[in-house]
Amino acid sequence: MVFPLSISNSLKGQYLMLPLTSPWMFPLTLLRKFVAIFFIVVAMAVGFNVQAAKESGKPKRPPSVVKVANVVAASISDPIEALGSLKANESVDITVHFAEFIRKIQFVEGQRVAQNDVLLVLEDAEEQALLQEANFTLQEAKRQLARIKAIAGRGDASQSVLDERQREFNVAKARFAGIESRLQDHTVSAPFAGLIGLRNISRGAYVAPGDVITTLIDDSAMKLDFSVPAIFLSTLKTGMLLTATTRAFPSEVFKGSVATLDNRVDPISRTVIVRAVLPNPKGILKPGLLMEVLLHANERRALLIPEEALVPKARKHFVMVVETNDGVSRVKQRQVSVGTRLNGKVEVLSELAEGEVVVIHGADKVRDNSEVKVVQAIHQSHQSQEGDK
Repeated sequence: MVFPLSISNSLKGQYLMLPLTSPWMFPLTLLRKFVAIFFIVVAMAVGFNVQAAKESGKPKRPPSVVKVANVVAASISDPIEALGSLKANESVDITVHFAEFIRKIQFVEGQRVAQNDVLLVLEDAEEQALLQEANFTLQEAKRQLARIKAIAGRGDASQSVLDERQREFNVAKARFAGIESRLQDHTVSAPFAGLIGLRNISRGAYVAPGDVITTLIDDSAMKLDFSVPAIFLSTLKTGMLLTATTRAFPSEVFKGSVATLDNRVDPISRTVIVRAVLPNPKGILKPGLLMEVLLHANERRALLIPEEALVPKARKHFVMVVETNDGVSRVKQRQVSVGTRLNGKVEVLSELAEGEVVVIHGADKVRDNSEVKVVQAIHQSHQSQEGDK
């Protein structure tokens, strides 16, 4: 090969003739590049070593501070909301059996009465006279029957005469019983214990059947009727618990249970009427009140965590579980399935166990398997939870 000489100006323009087997077979420019790359690699290695030495001298990053809460088990239910109206447990309009004048009124508006208490008395002078007449007729028929029986016993009276007297006695007895029953209808009594309503008549007024004198309700318990979509039929059962509120008593919460379901579904609204019973020991609930109903369906035991513990990513939910070993706390990320959301809490369906500890504040500052420092533990209540959905 032929190489131009650039080492000495005296040899400028001349060429160095080297054999092909000479160690100087590569161009000098290429050799210079190899040397430059070598020094660059050496410089980088030295720089990395210096940087590593500096980082090793820095203090270790402290663990992230988090707040945690325990996973607890509690009784929960799926809430079903509805609106309903109250009805009295028993209700009746007080009226009369026949037309007559009122002689006496023996109740006061708003009075509580017992069963069979007398409420009013109608004029009964005519019925009293008829009853007396029927009594005389009955006694006479009784005497005639006894006399004929004695005669027939001696063989001096035929059997037909005895039968006639027996018939007359039976007729007189039945007539007396009918007039006595009619006389009892002149007294109107309470069919059951309850609360008297407003009075619509006065003493001496002429009343006829169908005229409402007053109303009587049994308000010891109230019936609450409300409509529920038919899609909940599989979860509706008698005995299910519910709570009800009304704007008339905003501070009161009334508890009751489902008594029965209607025997058909409305074909237009596709709802079924549910009837519940609410105890009314204070007597403050009145028929016709509008009630907001919260029905507790599908009661069950479930695991609950605070909503703050959920870390949503796309359409998935994760939690950071704190595990402590040898005094060192680390977090493990777990994907969970969630169920019903309650008031500030959420039902967890999988991947967690009662008593485990989850991060509720600071989860955005930690990563899977990173060390953490727990500064505050929040203990959830183990009491039953009511859905407020």
